[in-house]
Amino acid sequence: MSDLSHRPDIAGHPDVAEMRERYARVAGGRQAVAVDGLILLTGLYAAISPWVVHFHALPDITVNNLIVGITLAIIGLGMTLAGDRMLRLSWTVAAMGVWVIISPWVVTAGHGASPGIVWNNCWIGGIACALGLATLAMVRAADRTTGKK
Repeated sequence: MSDLSHRPDIAGHPDVAEMRERYARVAGGRQAVAVDGLILLTGLYAAISPWVVHFHALPDITVNNLIVGITLAIIGLGMTLAGDRMLRLSWTVAAMGVWVIISPWVVTAGHGASPGIVWNNCWIGGIACALGLATLAMVRAADRTTGKK
């Protein structure tokens, strides 16, 4: 029969490093889930913004915002569901935010975007860029604590 009165030290466990890393991920995951949810919401708003702000007259920027918004929403959903595997994609959210900011001038070259379109895209792009940089900062902080490079 086994002796249950003797408790072994956890430091001698062969998986102690993995358990510590998993604990750090779970403890730091609350912030990441909040940011990932905000990325998802930003993407959904970017997708529906052509109909909210009423820029039907420029179909190119409508399609642009729809595609970028759906892509941001998919990335946000993926980061929420599979954060360990998708967290390294956070830099793409910041890059897409920059694209949303400059897209009214690039996509509507020659036609000119209305101030409503420009302001809408600047706000969406600024929020997406800030969320991408915040997620990237969390990845860097997690890498420092776990010793990854």
